[in-house]
Amino acid sequence: MASGEHQYRVRIEWIGNQGTGTSGYREYSRNHVIEANGKPEIPGSADPAFRGDAARWNPEELLVASASACHKLWYLHLCSDAGIRVEAYQDDALGTMIDTPQEGRFTRIVLRPHVTLRAGSDAKLAAELHHEAHAKCYVANSVNFPIDCEPHIEVLPD
Repeated sequence: MASGEHQYRVRIEWIGNQGTGTSGYREYSRNHVIEANGKPEIPGSADPAFRGDAARWNPEELLVASASACHKLWYLHLCSDAGIRVEAYQDDALGTMIDTPQEGRFTRIVLRPHVTLRAGSDAKLAAELHHEAHAKCYVANSVNFPIDCEPHIEVLPD
């Protein structure tokens, strides 16, 4: 595994000027495009509660998705190293954010991965590896709120 400093370049382009720029709070769209190194564009906006487009990804969803994906990648790596054969992995993650006149912030993300293992796999060890994946997750180590994991492990029948 590569160690050292890594940088990630992302370009955000606002495409919400509806002819009068930001002349008023209700006069512009929150839509933008997220781009990185020739990858497919991600259509972005604000949460609909903040005048955004519900059909586009908002920053809050992307934060929850980042935490979930980071955990999954570490978990699969650790399972592979431990000889545990993961056949399927799906996470129904939930992020909770508060928004008051004084502050807006995330208070918690709960990961709820459903992991399907090949028959004969060690379900107990597979469950324990979620703790190690959390400890290694770059995103979880970078935020100031808890990210909890409530895994469900299923072992396929012989």
